[in-house]
Amino acid sequence: MDESRRFRVLVLSVVKHAYIPEAVAAHRQFELVAVADQLGVPEWIHARNQDFAERFSIPYLSDITGAIKKYRPDVAVISSEAERHCELAVEAAKAGLHIIVDKPLSNQLHECDRLVNVVRAADVRTLVWNRNFMPALQQTLSAVHAGRIGKLRAIHCDFYFAKDAGPPKGSRSGNDPPINWLKRQIDSHADGSDGAVGIQPMGELEVEGIYPLAYIHALCGASIKSVFARTASHFHQAHVDHSIDDLATVTLEMEGGIVGSLCIGRIGAASHPDLGAIKLHLIGTEGSLVVHESRPEVASFYRGQPASEFPHRRVADQYEYLLMEEFAKAIETGSETSLDVTAGREICRIIDACLRSARSGSVIKL
Repeated sequence: MDESRRFRVLVLSVVKHAYIPEAVAAHRQFELVAVADQLGVPEWIHARNQDFAERFSIPYLSDITGAIKKYRPDVAVISSEAERHCELAVEAAKAGLHIIVDKPLSNQLHECDRLVNVVRAADVRTLVWNRNFMPALQQTLSAVHAGRIGKLRAIHCDFYFAKDAGPPKGSRSGNDPPINWLKRQIDSHADGSDGAVGIQPMGELEVEGIYPLAYIHALCGASIKSVFARTASHFHQAHVDHSIDDLATVTLEMEGGIVGSLCIGRIGAASHPDLGAIKLHLIGTEGSLVVHESRPEVASFYRGQPASEFPHRRVADQYEYLLMEEFAKAIETGSETSLDVTAGREICRIIDACLRSARSGSVIKL
């Protein structure tokens, strides 16, 4: 890799995760040159874009085409509402920009298909944001590929985020109107509990399911043949009001006789001293592994510690930097990334099948 080469980056909307363009900016080969968005977006979106632009001392334009022409970027970073991920990515790909896009890739499978086709025609590199470079997962990949547990036969992932999502279940009386999903997301942006910014309500399986499914994809490399899922609105009133899940279980039947499963949920900030209970269980023909994603970590307790602060803190965690290392290499050499839009589209297809399974109570074949 030519580490002296610099890539110019256009940030396309900073509605949800500012940490993604922040991670891009932290890498020595990437330089943020501007923020841009569509002209007709609501004022609260413009305000977030303007705030980010001011923090990084870069211009903000309500004109994507004009921004691309003026600042000649190499890369687009997209962190808009989920409904616009593919729309903005398609516009970037048609302009020949390489793409980093927030998860989920989309809440509409046909939008994923459109993006995949445009990306293939444009021959640009893509990365859907993921956690596959967490130290614990990288060590697990090394152990599996080295055959330390023999041939993989079964894998399970617990993926519980210890974050709130507004008022707890049961807090709304019968006469109260349902919680307005978008307003709650906008209001909760400040404390990080806005799990799925957008007009359409989305449950945890749809929002966060990409993480455990990306782990399973990386560790197994096997196609999923069928799924069976159960979902519930167990913790948060906003999820109850909109009939979406904050807790789900999924069983996967994969090629080669491998069985997979996952449990996922947004379980509240008071439920865990770290980001959440995130753990992998792997069973092979010669042994097994239990892997805590948070390791290595340290515990920090002190007088006056804020209630919102996680006492347990991860250390030696460079997954964001390593994602950007991989992306720079992909641009320079034409190699694939650990999770491109084609793989992201497949995960969206699996989640769509899981939601259909939960609604019907039946196994869905893929």
